[in-house]
Amino acid sequence: MVGRLVIVTGGESGIGAACAQAFGAERARVAVYYHSDKDGADRTADAVVRAGGEAMTVQADVDDEASVDHAFTTVEQRWGVADVLVNSAGLNMSGVTVREMTLAQWQRLLDTDLTGAFLTSRRFLNGRGDRTGDAAILHISSIHAYAVRAGGADYCAAKGGLSNLVETLAIEEAPRGIRVNAIEPGMILTPMNAKAQEDPVYRRTLEQNIPMGRAGHASEVADLAVFLASDQARYITGARIVIDGGLSLMQALGA
Repeated sequence: MVGRLVIVTGGESGIGAACAQAFGAERARVAVYYHSDKDGADRTADAVVRAGGEAMTVQADVDDEASVDHAFTTVEQRWGVADVLVNSAGLNMSGVTVREMTLAQWQRLLDTDLTGAFLTSRRFLNGRGDRTGDAAILHISSIHAYAVRAGGADYCAAKGGLSNLVETLAIEEAPRGIRVNAIEPGMILTPMNAKAQEDPVYRRTLEQNIPMGRAGHASEVADLAVFLASDQARYITGARIVIDGGLSLMQALGA
């Protein structure tokens, strides 16, 4: 992984920030894409450097084609063509039922969580051109790609669509040596789960549903991302790897 160029979207916090730092520990060059939290992106970049890598920060609206293109061009002009894309940018489910959900809310989430994955993947691939050789795209998805929740139609639909995008891309890009995989976390202690992070009593009520008895940490997801991008995973593509402490296995209990 030494010297390889890794782009991480949503790198200002949570799983994205943890992934950036983990690749830094592998002495990679990491481009930290952020939406609006420049301070958070700078903190991530500092963590990458402290871990042993190189870092730059780039603003990117993943749901905007021109913004995505500009972000990739900025990286390419400084460091060249990327070897790894970690697509971690995303919004959480709204908690609004379909009856009450506005079209704007539906579109907002799909634009970020699904169309954003399409735009960044396409630009990563086009940036590589006809190059062959080992490269990797990793999408941070969710167990809610298949284990749906009331109030999560927008999020679950986006992650379900992401599963098919991952599998299609894996078939298309395998001849060029580009591996495409999805990581599907369960309950991870990140800013998306701010209440669980801050309220231990509330967190315990949720953790009772997890066979391993605890929530996961962003660093554990990052470790998996580094593995999937490494030579050790060179024969893995089109996979959807669950990391949830067994939570998704509990979905039919009590039926």
